[in-house]
Amino acid sequence: MRELVEFMAKGLVDHPDAVKVNQLRGSDATVLELSVDPADKGWVIGRRGRVANAMRSVLRVASSARGNKRVILEII
Repeated sequence: MRELVEFMAKGLVDHPDAVKVNQLRGSDATVLELSVDPADKGWVIGRRGRVANAMRSVLRVASSARGNKRVILEII
């Protein structure tokens, strides 16, 4: 999942080397913290959060296909 988020984010931003994904595993969910260059944050979030919600939808489908627990994406 971490690689998937990193791949999607790097395709959106102008500074792909500043993309970092931190994975925190909990008992019932996995939290992925995505950090990007401050100038690129708008591209990752999108208008009214559409890009961020689309990324969350892709993660939800990918995690259910693998039978994994819930995945939460946080953009910091």
